[in-house]
Amino acid sequence: MTTPLRLKELSKKEDRFTHGHRMCSGCGAPIIVKMVLLASEYPVVACSSTGCLEVSSCISLLTAWKIPWIHSAFENAAATIAGTETMYRALKKQGKIDKEIKFITFCGDGGTYDIGFQSLSGAMERGHDMLYICYDNGAYMNTGIQRSSATPFGADTTTNPAGSKIPGKLQKRKDLTKIMAAHNIPYVAQASPAHWQDLIKKVRKAFEIKGPKFMNVIAPCNRGWRSRTDDAIALCRLAVDTCYWPLYEVENGVTKITFKPKEKKPIVEFLKPQGRFKHLFKPENEWMLKKIQEDIDHEWELLQKCSVVEEKAKAEEK
Repeated sequence: MTTPLRLKELSKKEDRFTHGHRMCSGCGAPIIVKMVLLASEYPVVACSSTGCLEVSSCISLLTAWKIPWIHSAFENAAATIAGTETMYRALKKQGKIDKEIKFITFCGDGGTYDIGFQSLSGAMERGHDMLYICYDNGAYMNTGIQRSSATPFGADTTTNPAGSKIPGKLQKRKDLTKIMAAHNIPYVAQASPAHWQDLIKKVRKAFEIKGPKFMNVIAPCNRGWRSRTDDAIALCRLAVDTCYWPLYEVENGVTKITFKPKEKKPIVEFLKPQGRFKHLFKPENEWMLKKIQEDIDHEWELLQKCSVVEEKAKAEEK
């Protein structure tokens, strides 16, 4: 029986990712991990590749994880948990395990969009019963804030520094959520810790679906975003309200928007609190702000059309 989705009930559950880790104050990643593990009604085995979460949550004999947890190399977290899930199925078939156990991977965008993409794509294609969660902070934060393919257009990073020659990153970010949906897996979703009920519902839905699942969750990094240490949730909310980070899911090929802002805010409200975008507000870079807004408006319009068409088709099938 699933525990009701009430904050009071969730607060009574044991934390399976505890305090005492060494993540930066205000980091979005541990908030996401804590929420995801609170959402699960099942025993969970997790894996994380090298990155901020890994290096800060398990130091020598000290760990914040109160579940079985595996540290993998940067490039192969998906393969690691896929192998663990395969071993579990073999032991279950032999009658050596009778518990229903869920397998999950937590990785940043560097280990997901880029270095670990081959491993992730392969695990999804093979059909392993696992949930892969990317905590997306938009750069290689652990090694010095270098740009990744998740870094948004215009952002200032150490490998795409904004200056007199280059005004930050000149390429659009990769839309990994859509790429994973193109793998034709049972469930793909985009979520935000600012909308905790939506996030937890998606995690619970994913755990009830057999086969490979992928969730992309926005995770502010105040070091790399050059924002305040107490505004992670506020920035996540602005990301959703500006439609920079729309909340939706793709279940068995059908796209559904799970939250629509009552009033879509201009993207500048999300960009202004972040130092990585301050150069965009210079007169000579006005064209970049215009382009960012136009791209977001276009993508949001396409997503809404896709959602309406696919939901209508599903209704007609019934």
